[in-house]
Amino acid sequence: MSFVLALLGAGAVEGSIKWWSRGHRAHHRWTDTEKDPYSAHRGLFFSHIGWMLIKRPGWKIGHADVDDLNKSKLVQWQHKNYLPLVLIMGVVFPTVVAGLGWGDWRGGYFFAAILRLVFVHHATFCVNSLAHWLGDGPFDDRHSPRDHFITAFVTLGEGYHNFHHQFPQDYRNAIRFYQYDPTKWVIALCAFFGLATHLKTFPENEVRKGQLQMIEKRVLEKKTKLQWGTPIADLPILSFEDFQHACKNDNKKWILLEGVVYDVADFMTEHPGGEKYIKMGVGKDMTAAFNGGMYDHSNAARNLLSLMRVAVVEYGGEVEAQKKNPSMPIYGTDHVKAE
Repeated sequence: MSFVLALLGAGAVEGSIKWWSRGHRAHHRWTDTEKDPYSAHRGLFFSHIGWMLIKRPGWKIGHADVDDLNKSKLVQWQHKNYLPLVLIMGVVFPTVVAGLGWGDWRGGYFFAAILRLVFVHHATFCVNSLAHWLGDGPFDDRHSPRDHFITAFVTLGEGYHNFHHQFPQDYRNAIRFYQYDPTKWVIALCAFFGLATHLKTFPENEVRKGQLQMIEKRVLEKKTKLQWGTPIADLPILSFEDFQHACKNDNKKWILLEGVVYDVADFMTEHPGGEKYIKMGVGKDMTAAFNGGMYDHSNAARNLLSLMRVAVVEYGGEVEAQKKNPSMPIYGTDHVKAE
């Protein structure tokens, strides 16, 4: 199987296994930097084909470990005999198949050989260009690789490139059954028939972590565009007596809920349950009534209230022990006789 793939790889005329793998590993190691051989940050044209038209000194391309490739006899054989293999597998073989198969030597050369290479090359180049430009990053957005079904269609499945860069040792690009990834299907089929072994997949738990973290990040970005009211930590602190004094003497329309003071002056007439319920709560702790004692208010009500915060009450509410004239004895101290 490895030998057949080495021949077919030469027929694609995209460089030897050693040459291509070295560049691909450098691309992963140095993604989006000056040492990335196909850096998307140098523009769509450069990442697509420009990098092949410009000869860059080897020292400008980041280092990549290829010791395993240097030890492979098959890889070394293909690299050494690459040019004759290109001629045979890339041009002669498809021409001969069409010529001997159905007598179309001209079509075999122009379509099966030359035009095929044009399509194959640009489909491959789209992995370096389109896959770093079109789509989104469901697993990470620090680098340019993106996921998109259009790119997947053009590149035979490699359009789920964000996943590939996050989990490069995984043999898949698409992880859902409905996502287009014929390359994955072929590899899995080879494994089914025993032609491929040791297929690697990344733990599902870690894959889902990455997805969830990106969802959380986008939610937080959207939250910054909304008004959430003054953070509770930034509100001034009042005593319960100060809260009541402001309502009684300064005509403040404040209510207390779960230790937070809300100014409902502009909302009283808009209250769906009627203005009288708001009026009766001014200057009082309405926590119990708000949470089901009178009506169990919705999430929308709580969100609306967040825009009305003005203060927090010390200790969260009225504390009997802090009152000047407590209605009940504290720990029964009134029964303790002075010695």
